[in-house]
Amino acid sequence: MKRPIEKLFVRCGRRREWMYFNESIALLPREYYGQLSQLDDACSLIFDIVDVETERVAGEIALRMGEGPAMFYLGHVGYHVDPPFQGRHYALQACQLVMPVFRQFDMRTFVITTDVDNHPSIRTCEHLGCVLESTVDVPLWCSAEFMISRRKRRYICRVPDGE
Repeated sequence: MKRPIEKLFVRCGRRREWMYFNESIALLPREYYGQLSQLDDACSLIFDIVDVETERVAGEIALRMGEGPAMFYLGHVGYHVDPPFQGRHYALQACQLVMPVFRQFDMRTFVITTDVDNHPSIRTCEHLGCVLESTVDVPLWCSAEFMISRRKRRYICRVPDGE
């Protein structure tokens, strides 16, 4: 059964309405997946990150809500910002804007994993207040299935109290 936040995500996506926004970016729901077996039955909510000024898609942020072996290496959050929009802290702002989703899923913390040499993503995690938990070797099965690097830094972020 879908949570109210999942229903809102689907409704906003169908209507092409922004779900969260600030003065720089808006998050537009793009894809919803209920229970993905390859993600240990996690549900996935994928938002387009939209540049408010130009109304162009600037990247995406994907939330994976669940736990399991694959999630350990993938993390709960994945994002990318397209080159013309990099350097504007859009990934950081998107992570801040989706905090209500984590609260709706009763999560007190979430994980972001980064490649060990992805310095912009590492800075995003640091600015978000994440704590480096560990650097882990990704098993071959996970690296091959999800096409991710063989080594990841695991950052833990606390979900702030709020509405």
